[in-house]
Amino acid sequence: MKQIFIERREKILRVAVKNNNKLEECFIEEENNEPKSGEIYKGIVKNIVPAIKCAFIDIGYSKNCYMYLDRKFNNIHIKKNDEILVEVLKEAIDEKGPKVTNAITIPGRYVVLETLNNGLSFSKKIENNIFKKYIKEHVMKPKDIGIMIRTNGEKVSVDIINEEIERLYQIYCNIVNDCRYSIKPKFLYDGNGIVNKILRDIVDSDTELIVVDREKDYNYIKEFLQFSPDINCKLKIHTENKTIFNYYGIEREILELRNKRISLKSGGNIVIDKTEGMYVIDVNSAKDVKSVSIKDTALNTNIEAAYEIVRQIKLRNLGGIIIIDFIDIDNKVDKDNILNILNQCMKLEKNKTVIYPFTELNLVQIARKRTGKSITEYIEEKCNICNGRGKRISYFYLTHLINNEITGLCKELNVENIYIEISNIYKEDIMCDVNSFANKIGSNNRSIYVKFSENLELFRVEALVFSNHIEKMQKYKIYG
Repeated sequence: MKQIFIERREKILRVAVKNNNKLEECFIEEENNEPKSGEIYKGIVKNIVPAIKCAFIDIGYSKNCYMYLDRKFNNIHIKKNDEILVEVLKEAIDEKGPKVTNAITIPGRYVVLETLNNGLSFSKKIENNIFKKYIKEHVMKPKDIGIMIRTNGEKVSVDIINEEIERLYQIYCNIVNDCRYSIKPKFLYDGNGIVNKILRDIVDSDTELIVVDREKDYNYIKEFLQFSPDINCKLKIHTENKTIFNYYGIEREILELRNKRISLKSGGNIVIDKTEGMYVIDVNSAKDVKSVSIKDTALNTNIEAAYEIVRQIKLRNLGGIIIIDFIDIDNKVDKDNILNILNQCMKLEKNKTVIYPFTELNLVQIARKRTGKSITEYIEEKCNICNGRGKRISYFYLTHLINNEITGLCKELNVENIYIEISNIYKEDIMCDVNSFANKIGSNNRSIYVKFSENLELFRVEALVFSNHIEKMQKYKIYG
């Protein structure tokens, strides 16, 4: 059974999905005012570059967005200084601004509103012609927009579908009106970000529990569930001293995603590397010596690896080109079996994914649509100590973890003095702006003592309660 955990803090929102008590997917969203996938903006065209068939659009962000011009998007007529409604497809990466489209979509659980056409269409996974005919006869579709019936639409009555169409159409009308009466680039709609995406795409009849730690999220999800008769799960607000991710052991599992090597139960392993243009996954038999023959070892390891690779792709949110180097096998039936496992495990995947046949070198190529950043992009950054050749847990993410630890301590005790032991690779970040560090860890009203240590990957936090301990730690005091 599936369980969803939603942990919200001031600057970060994290969602974890467990299936049969195993972490399956994880989503992280920073509150950094940068355009995110699915958001809708009013933009102004700043430049057209015919050579690359691209328009650059100001949406009020520091970098202009870019939009490809194509007849199928009915956008080749746009000119400089035109006002345009756009939706973010990809977030900004390095010096490259966000990618946007004029093909606006407003997704619900059962339908998607589409502005590029005004027809009625169905998900490719819907094959029931009787259902399609019934919907065509009874759906109440506005004339000026298109409607695509999602797979979940088969599970509910046409009345529920029509109710959702009406709600989404009202949202669309509000967006259009807001755009019309604004004279500057403007943010218009986000659809409640990750939380709404989870409710639309991941919560299903197998979901037994949703846990949140904010009353606002609790009320929003409760209302959503009232309009979703195909979902029957328990909604719980977390009240324990420890944060949700600490209490349910999710924090440790997320940090383990920094490891490139993932061990398999058989004794084999897979190794995930990122290059400039793709992800490369290597499958190794390693300590797998249970099988009688080399052939059986290779096949068994490859099969186990196929299941784990799909899990890791979804869990780490790997996108773009993914190359898998399986252990060499010659039998076509065995190869087809492995491809079938990959395809079946990816069957319910919402991101568009294409899996190609084995090459002559026993490589399998996967193309997966990028949506947002990978998990490691959120939790890791280049380490300045080694001139950017290595990686460390990002300073932002580390202060978030420390904040969570201190929050748990302060629910148990009235803490006025906090001692932190942390790796010296963060010394410059902390000491160059101690006030900012105190704010980030939620302790600007406390005294903070920090000891910088060698070879300490994470940190240690404890409360200083007794006066003799506080006196001994005076040399480490940096704040308060």
